[in-house]
Amino acid sequence: MATVDLPLLFIETHDSEVPWLKIFVRRGVREFSECTAEEKTAIWDALDVIEREMLDYYRPEKINIASFGNMLPQVHWHIMARFKEDSYFPEPMWGPRQREGVLALPPMELFLERLRRKLLPEP
Repeated sequence: MATVDLPLLFIETHDSEVPWLKIFVRRGVREFSECTAEEKTAIWDALDVIEREMLDYYRPEKINIASFGNMLPQVHWHIMARFKEDSYFPEPMWGPRQREGVLALPPMELFLERLRRKLLPEP
């Protein structure tokens, strides 16, 4: 699992046929309302950058963003690029499979390098 480490957050890849990242607050808080103002800003900034970069790099049909915490009660957000050809579209990735998806996508590692350049402060 690849990660991008930021001062207040870390970003992990999710094993999936579609580009799917999860953004976590470093502190083990359970609810978004428990986040500091700085953590909230960092989350929104990361979501914005990731969405823009996913749109530019992968050219998806749609970007999906979700926040759950039932299975893992820690503040985190899912962001994924969705394609008409993926196995679940137009259903959510947690929904019923619609078909056998076959996607030819550019490498995730190059995408993560783009994110690091955009999200990490200059030394």
